[in-house]
Amino acid sequence: MQTYLVGGAIRDALLGRPGSDRDWVVVGATPEQMAARGYLPVGRDFPVFLHPETREEYALARTERKSAPGYRGFVVHAAPDVTLEQDLARRDLTINAIALPEDRVGTGERLDVDPAELIDPFHGRRDLRARQLRHVTDAFREDPVRILRVARFAARFHDFAVAPETLALMREMVEAGEVDALVPERVWQELARGLMEGRPSRMFEVLRACGALAVLLPEVDRLWGVPQPEAHHPEVDTGVHLMMVLDMAARLQTSLGVRFACLVHDLGKGTTPADRLPRHLGHEQRSATLLRAVCDRWRVPVDIRELADVVAREHGNIHRSGELNAAAVARLLERCDAFRKPQRFDEVLQACECDARGRLGLEDQPYPPRERLRAALDAARAVATEPIARAAQQAGATGPKIGEAITRARVAAIAAAASR
Repeated sequence: MQTYLVGGAIRDALLGRPGSDRDWVVVGATPEQMAARGYLPVGRDFPVFLHPETREEYALARTERKSAPGYRGFVVHAAPDVTLEQDLARRDLTINAIALPEDRVGTGERLDVDPAELIDPFHGRRDLRARQLRHVTDAFREDPVRILRVARFAARFHDFAVAPETLALMREMVEAGEVDALVPERVWQELARGLMEGRPSRMFEVLRACGALAVLLPEVDRLWGVPQPEAHHPEVDTGVHLMMVLDMAARLQTSLGVRFACLVHDLGKGTTPADRLPRHLGHEQRSATLLRAVCDRWRVPVDIRELADVVAREHGNIHRSGELNAAAVARLLERCDAFRKPQRFDEVLQACECDARGRLGLEDQPYPPRERLRAALDAARAVATEPIARAAQQAGATGPKIGEAITRARVAAIAAAASR
């Protein structure tokens, strides 16, 4: 029975990056032997155990054989006769197929790797030096999730290129319909992780290059080639602008909800009728309709889809809010549900700022609507509504009339704040 550290922890140590969680592979053991040593079984599809003290994952060395299309179509073989090299051969990328014997790992939190002690049968260290994302073996084609993982790693290691032969293999998998069999939960999981990386645009560029974006997110894919007149740069179409918006969201360290809203806020521009070009009139409502289809398809969490819906419907009005009078600003805040959900409204403003600054020459410019609308909301929320409602009731007002009295007071507060 031999134990090895594998995967991301070694990769990140060699790159000098903060360490990933430590994953271990055990060669020459049975599930019964692991249980006898106090390891807790947790794997449903193959034998994975938690260490009795560290709670780190230990997986028995295994091989996999394709048995059906899609992510779950595998027959797993985990047995004492499976070698370390066979286990490494089923991994996705060479940079993740490097191992280190357990007795060479050390006890400190920081992993100091001696290259001479590494087991690297597929030349992962060479690809790390060359900044290449390369598949290990042709077994890569058996799991379509790996297409998403490569794209996600491209967003994390944004100075790495996808090896030409790996990109070609990914295209073959898309053409064979493997991506069609992906389950929604895994797609959303990988998309969400990629959106939170340092250069999320790289994920979508790689998915587009292999054809997977047209299958998974056709609403996003068709934005390339669509004019983006507001950019004032002919080389920046709506797809390119979208990538700049996503990277601005990463630069501003926004939440997943904001980044997803940035991804889908302009979907309607991909379906603009010819008579509404070049200004994409009415694209906001079309965007809201299309993003609902995306959210249903990939089972996007409710709070994230609701934030995206507000941004899609209202980002144009927020950009132009400096042209609105106090009453129109109050109506905008109501439509955004800002009085009940001020924190979410702040995320709406963040997404709109990313949209405005995701343009050539505007990356470092301020975004006045954000502070202006924050101030308007603060002023409106400072209005004491209970005394107003009580006075309106005493004057004989009921129902909507009471609401109108509160709205008038909020409009006055917004106007007063704007005049300061």
